[in-house]
Amino acid sequence: MAKTRNETKFDNILLEAIDTAFTALGQNVKFSIYFNLEAKFGLPKKDIPDKISDFSDALDKIFGQAARSLEILIMKYLNEKVKCSYSWVGPEWLVPDLTFEKYVKLVRISVEEAGKKGDVEVLFDGYQRPEQEN
Repeated sequence: MAKTRNETKFDNILLEAIDTAFTALGQNVKFSIYFNLEAKFGLPKKDIPDKISDFSDALDKIFGQAARSLEILIMKYLNEKVKCSYSWVGPEWLVPDLTFEKYVKLVRISVEEAGKKGDVEVLFDGYQRPEQEN
């Protein structure tokens, strides 16, 4: 199934954010990361937006705990590129369980829904939905 224009737009924005984060580590490091992602994990750059979980797992295997810092850097650059505004719905004392994968998914949905409006608002819902309860 072909991707919509907004899906393709988000994929490009995400890849730019990842590229910017990797470039911050140096050109040789960036090249090495992309090489390893493809050679060792079968994850070419173009497939990253559709395989965020695999991408995150691969970063874990390459960088260990330092992968979290790299994911935060990617999220920072992604945020700058989409110019998100955020809303927290929930009690102030509740800390959101926000992983890299969840963040990318929320931003993707927001960008795709924003479409031509240009305003991207990401809503972090602090309440667990009934279907997610154990």
